[in-house]
Amino acid sequence: MRQSKLSLGSGYAALIFISLLFIVPFVWLIRSSLMDLSQIFTMPPEWIPRPFHWENFHKALTVLPFDTFFTNTLIIVASVLVGTVLTSSIAAFGFSRIVWKGRDTVFAILMTSMMLPAAVTIIPSFLGWKMFGFYDTYYPLIVPAYFGGGIFNIFLLRQFYLTIPRDFDEAAFVDGATYLQIYMRIILPLSRSAVIVVALFSFLASWNDFMGPLIYLKSDQLFTLALGLQMFQGSYTAQWDLLMAASAAVVLPCVIVFLIGQRYFLEGITLSGLKG
Repeated sequence: MRQSKLSLGSGYAALIFISLLFIVPFVWLIRSSLMDLSQIFTMPPEWIPRPFHWENFHKALTVLPFDTFFTNTLIIVASVLVGTVLTSSIAAFGFSRIVWKGRDTVFAILMTSMMLPAAVTIIPSFLGWKMFGFYDTYYPLIVPAYFGGGIFNIFLLRQFYLTIPRDFDEAAFVDGATYLQIYMRIILPLSRSAVIVVALFSFLASWNDFMGPLIYLKSDQLFTLALGLQMFQGSYTAQWDLLMAASAAVVLPCVIVFLIGQRYFLEGITLSGLKG
């Protein structure tokens, strides 16, 4: 009994330590964004701003057109989110609920593509989009989401769909339902948690994407928040208070979205791994 309590206490201590490793940098970012430049690096460090400099956010977000960057990012994120959720859920439905010749072989081939490093496809993808005249547009960032949205998303949803009893499909077929009706009225409502997980992954990946916009976008008026923050860092390297404020403003939506969807995130990740 004593050994069990000791093991439990050690486990909690390890979790607390690991949590602090992730929380402290975020707390440092927030407190620095609300401080004067002279307060940020004082020793010993001050954790509570005195006073709170809320004007740092206004200054940081107005020296560059962050409103335009935000709008551009929102357009890309919303488009990618819709395309990823729609096409990955349909593809997963085809791989899990519909029996067709070569289904498992095709899925295995798609799974092997996950081992291909993204860096290998950067140059051919760039040349292809440029050849079609889509360089310096949002098409290279949005269109791929409408072709499955990534094999990992398809895999995640397929695993979840496999946990849904096939009795529902058979009962629906007896009532004269089609595959589309089964997908819309049975599978999607029952897989809300898994779909939310895919939406969260898609949102975070698209919001934080830096390499894609860096490669395909040239015009400043098309820049996203990631590129805008990089531009800000290059111009205001020494003004840490404003840099921290701009970084906090860019990161905050991701934190809010994750906190709102964390329950579905944990539930979807757990249930998606029950059946292979």
